[in-house]
Amino acid sequence: MEEIRLNKYLSEKGICSRREADRLIQEGRVTVDGQTAVMGMKVGEDQVICVGKKQISQGTARTVLLAVNKPVGVVCTTDRRERRNIVDFVGYPQRIYPVGRLDKDSEGLILMTNQGDLANQILKASHHHEKEYLVTVNKPVTEGFLRQMQAGVHIKKEEKGQVLLDAVTRPCQVERLGKQRFRIILTQGLNRQIRRMCQALGYQVEKLQRVRVVNIEIRGLPLGHFREVSGEEYRELLRILGAQSGADINVEEDF
Repeated sequence: MEEIRLNKYLSEKGICSRREADRLIQEGRVTVDGQTAVMGMKVGEDQVICVGKKQISQGTARTVLLAVNKPVGVVCTTDRRERRNIVDFVGYPQRIYPVGRLDKDSEGLILMTNQGDLANQILKASHHHEKEYLVTVNKPVTEGFLRQMQAGVHIKKEEKGQVLLDAVTRPCQVERLGKQRFRIILTQGLNRQIRRMCQALGYQVEKLQRVRVVNIEIRGLPLGHFREVSGEEYRELLRILGAQSGADINVEEDF
């Protein structure tokens, strides 16, 4: 389709009249490729067009990878019935979903993408991808605690007599940062793993922040904001994933 004026496009899609479309555009309620539309602009079918939160045109499935600094209270789910779900919180104009999870009580880096293959490569447990966290606990961090955390901790979860989790965590890197604060780098992603590890050793987590996934860092990104992962950072991620999986991962030319 050749480009046509946005108000005509919305009218032909049956969204509203041209006059009503002009009003919506003037009120800033229409976006094109994530940017607020302006009067008189022309659009094509390859663009993502939204009126409010309703997506009118899917557009070309442009490769998207976001680094999001998630606050406490936001839930990493695509279920829109969850009041504070990550999809609505980010409000990105293309359909994206979180890569894995970061529990509701934790903050920090969560990746979001529209690429199933990329998400699977990051999440695949056998690839031992690093995830780095800063943790504050309720009492002083001892040398014994650090050694146990580093060597592996037996964690278990039971519910209604059924064992849901029973595992010894993989050895990891742990470094004390302060009296009650430490850094931990995991290469696995068991459910609420750090909280369960600390609990097994008699500690309670007071604050947990994820600051890195593979080579993607949260440094400089304000809480509650997101940025696109692109350029050399994106290419380095694909290089690491490809090297660990032994497979070639496509790099989109426009990314």
